[in-house]
Amino acid sequence: MAAKRETRFAYGDALLEAGKLHPEVVVLDADLYKSTRTVVFREAFPQRFIDIGIAEMDMVSTAAGMAASGLVPYCNSFAMFLTAHVYDQVRIQIAYPSLHVILAGSSAGLTQGPDGASHQSLEDVALMRCLPHMQVLVPADGVETRAMTLATAELPGPFYLRLGRYPVPDLFDSTFRFELGRARVMRRGQDATLIACGHMLNVALQAAELLANRGVQAAVMNMATIKPLDVAAVAQAMGDTPLIVTVEEHSIIGGLGSAVAEVMAEAGTPARLLRLGTRDVFGESGLADELLEKHGLTPGGVAEAVLTAR
Repeated sequence: MAAKRETRFAYGDALLEAGKLHPEVVVLDADLYKSTRTVVFREAFPQRFIDIGIAEMDMVSTAAGMAASGLVPYCNSFAMFLTAHVYDQVRIQIAYPSLHVILAGSSAGLTQGPDGASHQSLEDVALMRCLPHMQVLVPADGVETRAMTLATAELPGPFYLRLGRYPVPDLFDSTFRFELGRARVMRRGQDATLIACGHMLNVALQAAELLANRGVQAAVMNMATIKPLDVAAVAQAMGDTPLIVTVEEHSIIGGLGSAVAEVMAEAGTPARLLRLGTRDVFGESGLADELLEKHGLTPGGVAEAVLTAR
């Protein structure tokens, strides 16, 4: 298996690459540059880096002004602080005018771990997904993170990029190309389709192997773009398999599961839906693997849930 790395580290390296390619790229951080890995950019381009301090509201407002002046700002903080804490600024100053600002939410989900409920963002995708103009990206590995980071420097409009601190293997190789709004089928199967995002893609692929050992052939789809969602890919999965299973390190309310449910409801499909994620609860302090186990977000937990649902 490939060496594991956290998507926040891949993001830091890619941000430096984007800075070399695009002189208009600037980076803002809320006194977390070592954790968010923007320290790499800071060391290379100190004149294009601003540590705004523990002031995310000011950071987003500053980024809005920079974007309106023709720069391409990347705003960085923990996912919880960059979405819920500064929602009004993001809504009115970034999304409403559809400015080219990239909000990079680091240390997202349960796997923030011991910091507990105050730092574990289980609602961030939901908050960002409902904002008009906002595009929501959740990379599965380091390769996809790099591709998304470079792409967002050139694609128009605001983005929310969700990054984690849980080490995952690279699932893609050097030929990978990111396409906004396009899902990618990672594995074929006729009994169920697992639609995953973020590092849950690796979990879904392992779960599919366990299911194959039990005689269940599950397809696996990477839905890295939560918004705009690949509706055609969901429709294809509904026609190909009788059971759709969404897997996300996020609340099942408002995130990937809700996005897929909306498509299926409007299509009037006979396919059934099972949403796996956190179930209307806050996070809690614990080791990342302990929390994933508790919420059934492990290969074994996903596989058992699929078998039960069938």
